[in-house]
Amino acid sequence: MIPNPWDVGSARYLQSLGFKALATTSSGFAWSQGHADDTVARDLILTHLRNMVASTDLPVNADFESGYATDANGVAESVRLAIETGAAGLSIEDSTGNADEPLYSIDVAVERLRAARRAINAAGGDTLLVGRAENFIAGRPDLADAIARLKAYSDAGADCLYAPGISTREQIAAVVAAVAPKPVNLLVGSASELTVDEIAALGVRRVSVGGALARAAWGGFMRAAELLAEGRFDGFEGAAPGKTLNAQFGG
Repeated sequence: MIPNPWDVGSARYLQSLGFKALATTSSGFAWSQGHADDTVARDLILTHLRNMVASTDLPVNADFESGYATDANGVAESVRLAIETGAAGLSIEDSTGNADEPLYSIDVAVERLRAARRAINAAGGDTLLVGRAENFIAGRPDLADAIARLKAYSDAGADCLYAPGISTREQIAAVVAAVAPKPVNLLVGSASELTVDEIAALGVRRVSVGGALARAAWGGFMRAAELLAEGRFDGFEGAAPGKTLNAQFGG
């Protein structure tokens, strides 16, 4: 289980709960800065990564979106900069940001992954590379194409494979079988009928939650703020005590 904090405080709290690793969330961080997801500049993301890595003793995987570049050389340069932040791993998406053509062709996406692999190898090779097939969150929910992409990304040097948006037992089992023996990361970003034990039994090795924790926090804040705008204070019920938070972060 690799939860996704969006700032230093949430990272430190998750560490206190005993998690063994963390992953950043591009959406959670973007919202904290007043931006939509996929619109934050690379320099700000790199600063965020440095802060997150420095805030915890745990390994931090970077949600590195599509590498902040379109061409392979640009991806390699971005990956080099991400490695310098101390990130223990990073993911590269195959989404273009173009609604008409939301995914790079497999050939182009593979070359981008290969460039990321070369950058990692040049830096010593100990940064985990996650290859992502964005079909199910980019409006192209084609399982066969997602699997073909993941297999190609595995061959291109990805250490872990990830198809965010798959959710059924059949989809999960198919992806796990297709890329075995390499590990699969599963996104569980909303309430699920599957338990962690059931997910593990399907062969999944990593579970992350994307922006779900940030959305949960925003949900509480928005409800309280909307009630406050109505002149009501009952939205503060269930709020964490200040003494508890001060004790948590006072060490």
